Amino acid sequence: METQRITLQRMTDTMARRGPDARGLWIDGPVGLGHRRLSVIDLEGGRQPMVAIHGGPHEVAAITYSGEAYNYRVLRAELQRLGHRFESVSDTEVVLRAYVEWGEAFVERLNGMYAFAIWDRRTQELLLIRDRMGVKPLYYYPTQDGVIFGSEPKALLANPLVPRKVRADGLREILEMVKTPGHAVFDGMREVLPGEIVRVNRQGLSRRQYWKLEAREHSDSLDSTIRHTRDLLEDIIDNQIVADVPLCSLLSGGLDSSIITALASKKLQAAGKENIRSFSVDFTEHANGFTGDAVRGTPDAPFVRDLVEKIHSSHQEIILNSGELADPALRAQIVRALDLPPAFWGDMWPSLYRLFEEVRKHSTVALSGESADEVFGGYRWFHDPEAIQADTFPWLTSVTGKYFDGKPLFDPSLLHRLDMGSFLRDSYAQAIAEAPVLPGESAQDVRMRQMSYVNLTRFVQTLLDRKDRMSMAVGLEVRVPFCDHRLVEYAFNIPWAMKAFDGREKSILRAATRDLLPASISDRVKSPYPSTQDPAYERALREALAAVHANRNAPVTPLLDDAQVQRALAKPLGTISPMYERMGMELAVGLNTWLTEYEVSLEL
Repeated sequence: METQRITLQRMTDTMARRGPDARGLWIDGPVGLGHRRLSVIDLEGGRQPMVAIHGGPHEVAAITYSGEAYNYRVLRAELQRLGHRFESVSDTEVVLRAYVEWGEAFVERLNGMYAFAIWDRRTQELLLIRDRMGVKPLYYYPTQDGVIFGSEPKALLANPLVPRKVRADGLREILEMVKTPGHAVFDGMREVLPGEIVRVNRQGLSRRQYWKLEAREHSDSLDSTIRHTRDLLEDIIDNQIVADVPLCSLLSGGLDSSIITALASKKLQAAGKENIRSFSVDFTEHANGFTGDAVRGTPDAPFVRDLVEKIHSSHQEIILNSGELADPALRAQIVRALDLPPAFWGDMWPSLYRLFEEVRKHSTVALSGESADEVFGGYRWFHDPEAIQADTFPWLTSVTGKYFDGKPLFDPSLLHRLDMGSFLRDSYAQAIAEAPVLPGESAQDVRMRQMSYVNLTRFVQTLLDRKDRMSMAVGLEVRVPFCDHRLVEYAFNIPWAMKAFDGREKSILRAATRDLLPASISDRVKSPYPSTQDPAYERALREALAAVHANRNAPVTPLLDDAQVQRALAKPLGTISPMYERMGMELAVGLNTWLTEYEVSLEL
């Protein structure tokens, strides 16, 4: 028993950054639950693991829970009418008592972002449950007589029963911008699917989807659709500004973050509270001039100023030093936060990490505009005929495909052996086969529904993972209102002709919120999270790659094409493509850091 407690404590301690405010263990016969808490609702009363007593003096269930149930106040009132007595005002106790009252069907009543484990002492069953969109992570590793689970792979890897082994299928996931639902890279490890319940009992392990995207008839008129979208957004923000700790907004000056910030500002002030605090990010050299490129046409700062002037938020701009973003120590921190190499997004990983570090000094909860592009069709590949017709994931087409290719420095014979082409084709075929179809839909609507589906089930997961790991690594909770499942379900079924009724991206969203925003933002073309243009970053990245290349014992060396690495390093500073060759450097260096830090055993 003592050995089990020590192992459980070791696993729980790996989550210290996700939960810096409190910790706890609970062991009961065959089950052990550990928890690290980031206090957001009911700072004193929401301690975990939490147990429920019902119908007598005995504990009937226990929970370890991460995230927020935004409708917990409504559920609490309903449970009180049914006779439940609460010892706290936390959403955790509401979730636990909802399970006691309604069994696993209670999860269909939840609105929020969450990942949790419930042990039912009456049935001797463990339930692992994840929110519908997969905002909060949850991993598990089946064993001969049970399961090991945790919010991140690092918690599982702290248990000696879980090997640090990666096979070919895991390496394929790293090398390609494709996230296979449920796959966790480490051999034998799984990720609970969005909207899934994993049940573990003496009969073994079983899985059930309690939610998935469905094709439904959309009968609302254009005006009604616009109005209903606005009503949903108003209700979502009402629910998501609830917190017992300082709350803020992440503001880029783009349409999505500006809508969230403006609505939060409106709601807070109407309730007699302080206006929203907002944060934006920029780089030191951007003040001296910005050059548009194929990915970003405009800088963020002027648009941020336009919104701040309109809503009078308490705003702070966080300026990052680009040269510091390639610091090896920072890269190691990011790898430890991810449990994986930071691929494909380049300097966005360290810049997000540093941004969230600064935000955390002032706030514990932040609102983000993430996922609106997937929900409402904002990316350029939704509007490019070649990407729409391509028989692959649209973000890997010529529209932006080279930006998501990290393979140029890797050994061609390795790529051939991994059969990356077949992997990509099979992954895409699986995604398309899952996409629901509405009988009688036009060919265009079928295709655009497929486009929406692969974005909402594949691409958005990479963004949510990135935001969750970088924010929780510094103890910051980031909420994503556009991932509210009611909004996702509704927008998914809006016919494409209506969704793009004015010929622009995110037409419905623009029309539903135009009154909230300056015209400059309502009309702004999509611009992604900023990437530094400072040569100092490229210089530091080159130095890191050169150091790896010089170390013939570096674990990544056997995977690389030596000639390609030499060619990349020989190019003059500023002549490599930030959309292609820099991605190769990023992945090579990041993969080496991961293999070293995690002592990964590659079995290809």
